[in-house]
Amino acid sequence: MNRQTTNRVLMVRPVRFAFNEETAANNAFQQKSRSEAEARRVQQQAVAEFDAYVALLRQNGVMVDVLQDTPEPFTPDSIFPNNCFSTHVADGDPLPADGEKPVLVLYPMFAPNRRRERGKLLKMLRADDYSRIVDLTSWEEQGLFLEGTGSLILDREHRLAYACRSPRTCEPVLARWADALGYDYFLFDSTDAQGMPVYHTNVVMHVGTRFAVVCLDSVSNPSQRSRLVALLEQNGKEIVDITLEQMNQFAGNMLELRSTDGRKLLVMSQTAQRSLSPGQLARLQEDVSIVAPDISAIETAGGGSARCMLAELFA
Repeated sequence: MNRQTTNRVLMVRPVRFAFNEETAANNAFQQKSRSEAEARRVQQQAVAEFDAYVALLRQNGVMVDVLQDTPEPFTPDSIFPNNCFSTHVADGDPLPADGEKPVLVLYPMFAPNRRRERGKLLKMLRADDYSRIVDLTSWEEQGLFLEGTGSLILDREHRLAYACRSPRTCEPVLARWADALGYDYFLFDSTDAQGMPVYHTNVVMHVGTRFAVVCLDSVSNPSQRSRLVALLEQNGKEIVDITLEQMNQFAGNMLELRSTDGRKLLVMSQTAQRSLSPGQLARLQEDVSIVAPDISAIETAGGGSARCMLAELFA
């Protein structure tokens, strides 16, 4: 038996959350504040949204480890820790034996100011808590990147990773990751409505235990699109196809979790939930309960949504 979901996540409470100039070059979802006063309001609102999000998850039976960010070094995107690291049950994600330690993976990051996040996270992610550490960060020296579960959508049960090619998702690193973790991968190209490469795969798609939510219109190459559909279906996933406009409202940015009493939860933002049609919501709710925080300020300034704020902890 394999495990796709966890009931425990890590989140980073922001202290200097802001529009990140270094990531804006290839993240079209970010919007810059018009004044310093507006930027201060965004930071205040982001903290309030973060705290409400944590409370909502805990109310729904998810264990949340909160790391308080520090003012220095300046890390404007630390609220999105899933790009820096991932955890995996050893030996390809089978259910662990008692006392078995998970695997920790550290990822090469596109923006220099995002690399500073690792030191803060590693204080909480103690090396002794892991059976091994797969450190891919040296790829940064070659200008090659793979940004965690932003770049990688994982079907943990079938040990298959989906990834869309972008400046932040480079195949040599992906191949090394797959070899280290015992995964296969499918790399494809995805573009937004303006024809620009989508910066992270978790904007395009989500894979849960039963459903895959994916913007097939963003995959313009017919053979890649057919292969993507075939892989999802042969691995037992029912596809909920979303439009480019829905993708732009973060409808692909979801994460399935489970509560401590075993209920299936699908986490998405209120922005994403409002973009879905009644029929799409009804299909998803056949299998999961939807948990939808209001994180509009975080989405607007940071260009990331509900899934980006959750780093899964497997143990």
